[in-house]
Amino acid sequence: MRIVELILGDDEVTGIEAISVVENPAIEEDFIALKNEEIKLAEISGDKRILLGALLIPNKPIYRRNGDDEYYIYFSKETVEKASQLYLQNGNQNKATLEHQHSINGLTLVESWIVEDETHDKSRKYGLNVPVGTWMGAVKVNNQEIWESYVRTKKIKGFSIEGYFADKMERPKEPIDDFDEDEAKDMLKHIRRIVKQESN
Repeated sequence: MRIVELILGDDEVTGIEAISVVENPAIEEDFIALKNEEIKLAEISGDKRILLGALLIPNKPIYRRNGDDEYYIYFSKETVEKASQLYLQNGNQNKATLEHQHSINGLTLVESWIVEDETHDKSRKYGLNVPVGTWMGAVKVNNQEIWESYVRTKKIKGFSIEGYFADKMERPKEPIDDFDEDEAKDMLKHIRRIVKQESN
């Protein structure tokens, strides 16, 4: 089964748009979500109403299925870090959904960090044994209905991200025809612009 690395492209289309709170994190066609055993929420404090968990784990094969096509995807540490930065730079920390279906208000990403140490990371304090390079997040829940009906009843068990990524294209080992590598890149950009114009 093939394994595809997902990356963030140079355009403004790719990136993470929202964090979803879900009962059973699953892979859907247009967003990336981690499997049940990979995501665990730690309730930091009932008084503070803050949930903590992994948002994206690097180098972890994630099963996907698109019709009859089955494959695995993964993210490099570099892509995870870039995604975490872009999410905040784009001002998306207040964007949240429930089960990837309903936009909800009152959930805010109040802490965001990349795990840098296997032993001395805040995630360890809450029993979350995630690898170095994982994007961790703490979400403040100021939505009474979500807190009472989903968090306290444990109907939601994890975070799942929603976003768009590009497949990493393998570079040809030899320059295309008589083009050198820089000319080939310029030609590819030109072709992409034409295709984008035609699709609009």
